[in-house]
Amino acid sequence: MSLKKTLERTLGMGMLVGACALTTSARAAQLSGDARGAIPRDVQQLIVVDYRAMQNSNAAMSLKDRVLPPELKRLETALKQSGLKVDRDTDTLAFAAYRVPGTENQTRTLGIAQGQFQTASILANFAKQKTKPTIIRNNQVYPMGAAGYSVVFLNQTTMLFGDANAVKAGLDARDGLSGSFVQNGDMMNEMATVDQKNLWSLLDQKGTQTMMRGVLGEAASLTDYDTVKNRMKSSRYTLDFQNGVKFNMAVVMSDTVTAATAATLMKGMVLLRKTQGSPLEQATMDETAIDSSSGTLQVSYAANDGQFSSLLSSPLFSQVVR
Repeated sequence: MSLKKTLERTLGMGMLVGACALTTSARAAQLSGDARGAIPRDVQQLIVVDYRAMQNSNAAMSLKDRVLPPELKRLETALKQSGLKVDRDTDTLAFAAYRVPGTENQTRTLGIAQGQFQTASILANFAKQKTKPTIIRNNQVYPMGAAGYSVVFLNQTTMLFGDANAVKAGLDARDGLSGSFVQNGDMMNEMATVDQKNLWSLLDQKGTQTMMRGVLGEAASLTDYDTVKNRMKSSRYTLDFQNGVKFNMAVVMSDTVTAATAATLMKGMVLLRKTQGSPLEQATMDETAIDSSSGTLQVSYAANDGQFSSLLSSPLFSQVVR
């Protein structure tokens, strides 16, 4: 499953049931200039998470185990088994699904980790094990075990990982041989509105269109969804983990009428859920606020730790994240 599908799934789940209710101190999952510059320009979806806060929450880890697909599990496992001590040293973890140049629908996944990495020790361990790097210009790209993934340190605080093609694409962007995320003005502007949160995600137009059809489910067939779909421009969502969970999503439309129509569709989806769900699920729908303003569809939800724990085992949760 692609990262795009993964994050669409996470978004759909988050909109209906919030997400992991962390009780750690408030932190922000921000990307450094080095990390931004190493992400290819044509990002379909980007997700950034405060990894340390997630590791400190049983609820968050339980949620991750339920919704993380094989592709990202393999990436995370390779990172942990590489000897890089990711659980100890990583502060922020990001995944970018970017479009492969010259293709219409193909995406690749690039991972970015930020923290205080013991690069001298790690490189010495690679040398001790006689692990030979691949040289890309001035960059030493090392294999990450048998999974076929690679890792490269941009500096002591930032590393890229993923398959060889993804890592090379990140280095090409960083070295100015191809377009980078910092040249994507629309997404850079969107990022400024969300990167103070524990977890945030940005989707471009195509990612937003696919995500919204999945989230709306049966409600999408009740009207001319394609007309609404073609007027979607982008979307973003955040999860704030302090004192329970607060979920907020914004879908930017081309005009106010389309935003109002999308809000009506979303409310139809909620009504369908309310007629089919348990009392707990119906209460969840009651706590989901849907509105539109200035051409933007807005969805928000808040839950405490107990509510979230109950929802993890509910049929609604299983249906949304399947």
